[in-house]
Amino acid sequence: MQKESLPPHLHPLTANSVLQLMYIWLDKNIFDLARQMRLSYVPPMMVYLAAGISGLTSIVGTFFVKDYLGLSAEFLATLGFWAMMPWAMKMPIGHMVDLLWQHKAKLIYLGATLIVASLLIMLTILADPKSMTGFFSVETWFVISTLLAPIGYVIQDTVADAMTVEAVPRIDEYGLPFSKEQIKLAHTTMQTLGRVAIISGTLIVALANVYWFRDITNMDANTQLAVYIKIFRWALLIPAASVCGVMLAAYLRSNEEWRLAAQGYEFDEIEKILSRPIEELAKVNWWILGGCLSFTLFAALMGLAKVPYNEELIFVGSLSIIVFLMWRLTDELSATVRKQLFGTAAVIFAFRAVPTAGAGSTWWMIDELGFDQQFLSKLALITSVLTLMGMFIFRRFMAERSITQIIATLTVALTVLSLPQLGLYYGLHEWTQAHIAGFIDARFIALIDTALESPLGQIAMIPMLAWIANSAPPQLKATYFAVMAAMINLALSLSQLLTKLLNHWFVVTREVKDAVTGVVSIPADYSQLGSLFFIQIFLGFAIPLLTIFIVKRTLFAES
Repeated sequence: MQKESLPPHLHPLTANSVLQLMYIWLDKNIFDLARQMRLSYVPPMMVYLAAGISGLTSIVGTFFVKDYLGLSAEFLATLGFWAMMPWAMKMPIGHMVDLLWQHKAKLIYLGATLIVASLLIMLTILADPKSMTGFFSVETWFVISTLLAPIGYVIQDTVADAMTVEAVPRIDEYGLPFSKEQIKLAHTTMQTLGRVAIISGTLIVALANVYWFRDITNMDANTQLAVYIKIFRWALLIPAASVCGVMLAAYLRSNEEWRLAAQGYEFDEIEKILSRPIEELAKVNWWILGGCLSFTLFAALMGLAKVPYNEELIFVGSLSIIVFLMWRLTDELSATVRKQLFGTAAVIFAFRAVPTAGAGSTWWMIDELGFDQQFLSKLALITSVLTLMGMFIFRRFMAERSITQIIATLTVALTVLSLPQLGLYYGLHEWTQAHIAGFIDARFIALIDTALESPLGQIAMIPMLAWIANSAPPQLKATYFAVMAAMINLALSLSQLLTKLLNHWFVVTREVKDAVTGVVSIPADYSQLGSLFFIQIFLGFAIPLLTIFIVKRTLFAES
């Protein structure tokens, strides 16, 4: 008598079946993404790559501030708020990109110029500070450089967002239109590859820093300074990636024009095929331009007027203007879709608004745990590699789950993974070395914690970006990207404000010495850092989950 065959999920696992399952998983999550790759996706990916490489100078900046500048953790959090404000301006910039789409290359060049100016200021401060102090103090030049770079990157990022829409083809090589399902999948792929490009940039940065800081423990102050200068010189190449992306886009368009001309199309027909359709050309939206002009004037006046709580007033005013503009902009959407958009924005806003412990946390790791430049570079390398892997591993999870499920899962996971840092402050590494194994020290715990936490940060953005690329009105793609980006970056501004508030309540200082006399002007004090960690972890758990609870019972109640 022949035995009945078992269902696939009840088959005993063998080496061949395990390999087959692994291949199926790899095919669905990685090979399939590679098969969907198109040359037209490369130009926006190169602009995103430049954004990822922008972190090349971050470790140098951390140690430069700690060793050469006497800025407090509270001031740095305030500076972080102002550095995020250009990103909140993505809405008017996005609308201008839609209006000036034919001149997008010039906008990329403008952004590259601002980035180079920021890098040159920092390079000169490091290499020849005396030539700079005749105009402003070193601290003032540092602030100017910190504020210039985001303006350049926000211009380039806004153009890249719109380029991702243009990169997705609408017709195949035979002139036949793709189906809606194919276009939707292509948009999701393009957005995933955009995040991959950003993380790949951070991976390049981490590898470079690990190499440059390989002998940092044997270097004196002058040798370390020479390494810092070398890194900033290399950083001047960052804008080249985005410029090359624009040049490649022009080359691909030229090739396409020649291909269509060879098939017998006239110039007017080629222009009609390759350019945006007339019905997709953006028209001036005076609500956006007028509202954003109000936003800019309000922020500038409040910034110049040294009134109490000016950053907080700017945030409230900016958020009110952007929410109003979002409401006006989405007026043509159905009520259900509009609620979904606002609910999604609220949930991601809350997730990104969670405060950090601030610069004091890094100072403590450097001074008390002995984390040097090379070790911090290794942590960044692990973060980049595993984030890149995580975007493939969680690709199906992102596609099959709602945004509330994704954010709730990430919130719980990140809360749990924040506990080891709190444990390190209270001597967890000393206990593990004494009772478990000698190699489980502070660096080992930090490496493991970073490895577990790193894939989670970028996941939340991809579903929202894919939704905009697929569902926003065609003539306002850049504007919609910019509106949502403005909301998200205002959330990061709120994060900086909350971080500033926490650093005001819990004062954390590192040792500051006079560069000439060596006299300590500010002693190191990390006694309140434990309380700061605890409050930050609690807020990181409570803010997103409370927002999800409210949104599901209001905006998502009918979904």
